[in-house]
Amino acid sequence: MPLPGRAQEVTSGVRPGCRPLPRRRSCRPMAGGRARGSRRAVRLSEGGGLMARASRLLALWALAAVALPGSGEEGDGGWYAFVRPVILQGLTDNSRFRALCSREKLLASFGDRVVRLSTANTYSYQKVDLPFQEYVEQLLHPQDPTSLGNDTLYFFGDNNFTEWASLFRHYSPPPFGLLGTAPAYSFGIAGAGSGVPFHWHGPGYSEVIYGRKRWFLYPPEKTPEFHPNKTTLAWLRDTYPALPPSARPLECTIQAGEVLYFPDRWWHATLNLDTSVFISTFLG
Repeated sequence: MPLPGRAQEVTSGVRPGCRPLPRRRSCRPMAGGRARGSRRAVRLSEGGGLMARASRLLALWALAAVALPGSGEEGDGGWYAFVRPVILQGLTDNSRFRALCSREKLLASFGDRVVRLSTANTYSYQKVDLPFQEYVEQLLHPQDPTSLGNDTLYFFGDNNFTEWASLFRHYSPPPFGLLGTAPAYSFGIAGAGSGVPFHWHGPGYSEVIYGRKRWFLYPPEKTPEFHPNKTTLAWLRDTYPALPPSARPLECTIQAGEVLYFPDRWWHATLNLDTSVFISTFLG
């Protein structure tokens, strides 16, 4: 059963058997490149009443049955729960959470709390603890294009849920889940040009609270070409331009208030286009 909504945007390479979406627009130029007419995307937009009914009747696991290749019923979105990422709009109202995530409010509430930073490489094996205020004032700056991922510290995922509970209780996650899973939050703040190189894990959602985040995604069977200690910015500059169209990833820009659903084991790399605040809900 397809999730109600209308297609608007996400970009991907052309796939055999894929049909043109009912509505589409070209992707935005990125890093000096240009949008390719053969690239396309899926973005779902939900109306309030329609979304309320859908949230009561549907779970993401049920969406796995939609639009099998060749069925002639791809609809607006294709396949989602287990085999296709999708951008969702208008799922929840997180305006209160957004207000609490301003720089001033976060520093006032958590400036003296110690946070754990990870290296911005594929394996994130190095951890560094320091006061949140020190991270914001000294490390939250644009990414140096010449720096390696294992030399770049990134605040995401290693959250103390007891100390940050006063913030997280105001967050409304997407209203869909997967059977047999329990959601877990990962909260992050990072500078422009930062991000995490290609990696994979279980399924989940990623919502941008402030800023914009660029995503590059490959299905599990298609391992991307990348170096685990090179930043996404370096990959975009050095590797991406040489990729033939057939080897390019699905890609999209998630803006404030939008949510990306990523399926299990999909390769993905992220790039913060601005200083960004974001939160992921892992369905592990």
